[in-house]
Amino acid sequence: MSEAAFTPRVFSGIQPSGNLHLGNYLGALKRFAEAQDRGVETLYCMVDLHAVTVWQEPGDLRRATRELAAGFIASGLDPARSILFNQSQVAEHSQLAWVFNCVARMGWMQRMTQFKDKAGKNAQNASLGLFAYPALMAADILAYHGTHVPVGEDQKQHIELSRDIAAKFNHDYGVEFFPLPEPVIEGAATRVMSLRDGTKKMSKSDPSDMSRINLTDDAETIARKIRKAKTDPEPLPSEAEGLEDRPEARNLVNIYAALADIDIEQVMAEAGGQPFSVFKPRLADLAVDRLAPISTEMKRLMHDEAEIDRILAEGAGRARAIAAPILRKTYDIMGMVSAPGG
Repeated sequence: MSEAAFTPRVFSGIQPSGNLHLGNYLGALKRFAEAQDRGVETLYCMVDLHAVTVWQEPGDLRRATRELAAGFIASGLDPARSILFNQSQVAEHSQLAWVFNCVARMGWMQRMTQFKDKAGKNAQNASLGLFAYPALMAADILAYHGTHVPVGEDQKQHIELSRDIAAKFNHDYGVEFFPLPEPVIEGAATRVMSLRDGTKKMSKSDPSDMSRINLTDDAETIARKIRKAKTDPEPLPSEAEGLEDRPEARNLVNIYAALADIDIEQVMAEAGGQPFSVFKPRLADLAVDRLAPISTEMKRLMHDEAEIDRILAEGAGRARAIAAPILRKTYDIMGMVSAPGG
């Protein structure tokens, strides 16, 4: 099987860590919903097995998983057109991850910058799962023969590792069984910055709630946060190059472009020369128009947890229908003896 023979299939996952915000929406959820219209099979996953590489309060994890599912759906993801599921409900992820633990090399894992960042100086006390989770990430993708993975820049190294693992498995067993997945990094605001400091990424861990727009914020709160967002005293430039040394201005323009589905140059053509006293109300109106309906729908969905659980269970069944034959073939290639009829 040549690599060209793999059916295009999009896979991506988000950790259910709670407090979804504008960065999650523009960098992931919005783009995931748009991918449904491209005629390619799409699978999206709440990666709770990744979440537990660090301690999670069980009740918080359960709530955050359902809230993330609600965020996917409220952002336009259609569970009938995409497969939406919870990672821990599909055992093939963990089973294939063990195979990839045996394929990946220690040196590869030790080069992963995210482990160094998360473990810090206390690496000896970090969980083995935190160290090995890039192999699970590879299994998440390759259990479905995923060919394209929408990710942020900070995850690109993990996709490269997934390609290395797939290539080594194929080489070791003389097959072309696993595709080499491609990272998909696109959009005007794939990296949304803090509303209080344009040099820092928007984050749920920032102590200031004014630094981010939460997907659960109501219309009034969204507008207030935009109005109070940090800016500089100069009017907006007429060309994108004029934003280079103005991080807060660049961030607000990026957000406007992403919410309006236009490019930066078009925003500059429309808003160049405007003071922020004019531009920020325009951005606030746009943000409320796009985001307030998501907040309302998330709240409605979270009042019906049984329906969320039903959607995730149905998605897990559809996901397993793809992953189970791929895992069985993986075992067969490796020489593992299957149960009769398995």
